[in-house]
Amino acid sequence: QLQASGGGSVPTGGSLRLSCAASGFEAGDYAIGWFRQAPGQARLPVGCWSSKDGFTYVENTMAGRFTISKDNSENTVYLRMNDLKPEDTAVYYCALDPIGGRGCHVRESPYHHWGQGTLVTVSS
Repeated sequence: QLQASGGGSVPTGGSLRLSCAASGFEAGDYAIGWFRQAPGQARLPVGCWSSKDGFTYVENTMAGRFTISKDNSENTVYLRMNDLKPEDTAVYYCALDPIGGRGCHVRESPYHHWGQGTLVTVSS
């Protein structure tokens, strides 16, 4: 089970930290991907984290404002978002790829497990 949380409404320039908590999965390497879907638009990748090597990646359009990290004391991956803009308004999803050998990637199809999404609204 994946549980995404931490969304909310913030003004332009604000910050949020989204959490993706995983439970009930078999031990082994895996990847967590973050994606977002703005109203009326297709779902797009945000970034990823891999347990295989701790590698993280954030899409170029968000790099410098968004960071992805893992809390080693908990089975939670975070998406920290700073300097939010109205165009960041979207439902944010986390997903898990159980084939850890693929490493960090943002291709949707290998992500077999998806959280329910959390809404981020940035007002101008």
